[in-house]
Amino acid sequence: MPPRQGILSLTIKDKNALYAAYMPFVKNGGLFIPTQRSYRLGDEVFMLISLMDEAEKIPVAGRVVWITPPGAEGNRAAGIGVQFSDQDNGQARNKIETYLAGALQSDRPTHTM
Repeated sequence: MPPRQGILSLTIKDKNALYAAYMPFVKNGGLFIPTQRSYRLGDEVFMLISLMDEAEKIPVAGRVVWITPPGAEGNRAAGIGVQFSDQDNGQARNKIETYLAGALQSDRPTHTM
């Protein structure tokens, strides 16, 4: 069994950063998390996400569905894309999409696609 990577903590303070990290094209939604740690596709991860000025962190389980390695072309941030688990019942996704209402149809670039 591979070693546990521990809990990923992510703090997103503004809508632009949230837009750049959010992955609406993934079933259940997902987030890009900048990290230098090494992950493999399919790895299970647990995240604590702080959004904007909310005091409460959102706990979300998920799995790695995207990897941007360090030194990727185009100066992209190294990190992983994590798909939210079904167990979340859309809680994290609903919160994020509420913050991003109106911005999701934008064609601004994100950290993934």
